[in-house]
Amino acid sequence: MASPSSAQPGVPRGVLLLNEDEVRRLLTMDMALDAVEQGLRKMALDEAHLIPRHRVSTDHAMLHVMAAAAKSAGVMGAKVYATSRKGAAQFLVPLFDGKTGQLLALVQADYLGQVRTGAASGIATKYMARADASEVGLYGSGKQARTQIEAVCKVRKVRRVTVYSPNEERRRAFAAEMSARCEVEVAAVSRPEQAAENKDIIITATTSREPVLAGAWVGQGTHINAIGSNFLSKAEVDVSTLRKCANVVVDSKDQARLEAGDFQQAIEDGALHWADVRELGQVIVGRYPVRKHAEDVTLFKSLGVAIEDVVVAARLYTRALAEGVGRIIDW
Repeated sequence: MASPSSAQPGVPRGVLLLNEDEVRRLLTMDMALDAVEQGLRKMALDEAHLIPRHRVSTDHAMLHVMAAAAKSAGVMGAKVYATSRKGAAQFLVPLFDGKTGQLLALVQADYLGQVRTGAASGIATKYMARADASEVGLYGSGKQARTQIEAVCKVRKVRRVTVYSPNEERRRAFAAEMSARCEVEVAAVSRPEQAAENKDIIITATTSREPVLAGAWVGQGTHINAIGSNFLSKAEVDVSTLRKCANVVVDSKDQARLEAGDFQQAIEDGALHWADVRELGQVIVGRYPVRKHAEDVTLFKSLGVAIEDVVVAARLYTRALAEGVGRIIDW
């Protein structure tokens, strides 16, 4: 595949700027699902290289940086963002031509990150959940939870979603919004176990530091997408959940070793071994079948890796140029 700039005659030599509103206008979940699947496939085929997230901080704020290059896609880039207790996070993806090194675009990436995270869970669900999975349980009612439901509804015929979060008003508003948005019944529940019991797919998309999902609530044949924690000090699923899993998959083992707090206690207890953890890209290319039996419990631990941001940004760049969206600045 040619790089975005070389693939299109007449592409301007300047840098394309895309703000959050423009990203929202251009980016669809279908675009993200296809891009993320291809990006993870490239990782498995050694056609992409990534640097896991690293962090530096002052007394008041933290800077998070990760990067990736996809040789056959002709692009490379990074995800850079800053967080603090005093304000909303600021996200940016600089996208570069993989052949010339030219800076192609600067993309504001809050919504991009939400959609690509949802897409990663959608791809995991596509390859790991039972084909007849239709009952979904969700922990969390924030912005990440929205794209999780949207993606899963794209890859499975979802009949009903049950959502739990501690704030009753928020979970009820979330249920009403997502029922209309995804054209599926979304019901708010008042007890956490109700979001897990008798579910085919369970999603944890919270900011909790302590497990919200107990293994006692997880039935046979369930697929779990755990996406909320990317710090070793945080965990959304307990050890008994991991003991039930026939297969555990991550987007990147290198990044999981640095960030998968959900695994920490299970590894210490011997309930999980790194040798048994697979990468989603390897599942996509068929190296590791993850559901040998309908009753198997499977888990995808999402950390969010830079290749997902870069390939989605590349799709946005191409579409923005085609539709005349954004501003070109002379670099």
